[in-house]
Amino acid sequence: MSRQSMIALAVAIVLGLVAVYIANIYIGGSKQQAELQGTSKVAVAAIPMAFGTELTPDKVRFVDYPKASIPPGAYADGVQLLPAGQKRFALMPISVNEPILADKISAPGAGASMAALLPEGMRAATVRIDDVSGVAGFVQPNDTVDVLITRTVQGAAGAAQVTDVLLQNVRVLAIDQQAKNPDGTPKVGRTATFEVAPLDAQKLALAQTTGSLSLVLRKPGEANNPVVETVSMNDLRYNMYGGARYPAPAAVGGLGGAIVGSMNRSTDLINSTGGSRPSAARRSGGSKAKKAAPPEKPSVEIYRGTTSNSYKVGGYGR
Repeated sequence: MSRQSMIALAVAIVLGLVAVYIANIYIGGSKQQAELQGTSKVAVAAIPMAFGTELTPDKVRFVDYPKASIPPGAYADGVQLLPAGQKRFALMPISVNEPILADKISAPGAGASMAALLPEGMRAATVRIDDVSGVAGFVQPNDTVDVLITRTVQGAAGAAQVTDVLLQNVRVLAIDQQAKNPDGTPKVGRTATFEVAPLDAQKLALAQTTGSLSLVLRKPGEANNPVVETVSMNDLRYNMYGGARYPAPAAVGGLGGAIVGSMNRSTDLINSTGGSRPSAARRSGGSKAKKAAPPEKPSVEIYRGTTSNSYKVGGYGR
């Protein structure tokens, strides 16, 4: 065999080995992809299940689910999902054909306890409400609310009523003893159970003994307000001209405070000047009378929110 033939044979063998290697890689990848794209049986809800619904074989069915998309906590074995002689309950609503996950149902043999719904480190605290403080029954389980407290405080001027924001963005676990409202209609409850931190649970317990609580329904996902104000009796007025907490537009902000202050102090101004201008005879005082000292200029006290400032203004006749 000539030298050229040997070189050609060697090249052909090398190219063949490379082709076999590439083919093995392609075939192996295809098999792995086929395995990932395969399906497996997963337990799903056969009917809609609400909180407290007992899981029974007629309410569960198994469907083919893509292996690459099976969520953690899913059940592929009916014996594991429903052990013999041990009941399980839904802890939150499960829709039709939704996979039944371990964190959505109770442990084997355990009841539908609200404690299973609490995240790690959280507590369930219950407070008394009525049809007014409970937003006329429109607060439902899983809503988020702000909790307000109205109480009487002692100050330098005596007792006064104030309202503060006690807690923000609190999740409602249940109204009365119901953690669900199947028909979705408003229901006026007497108690509300919240998901709160341990310290907030202590605040709620103390707040019930020192004042009255009210709930404010808030939009889901809304961020907490970083500025929390205390509202007192001085704030119960129409805030047309602005104040310390809520400044009005510049066009009326500066003038508005003076107008409100002038109206509030009008009586004091009249009393301080005797209600009328001095007569001409009193101003002259006779030829031998000493020249009377000019009357003290009246002052105007301007209120901006709860802060007041006093300003001297021009005298009469000027």
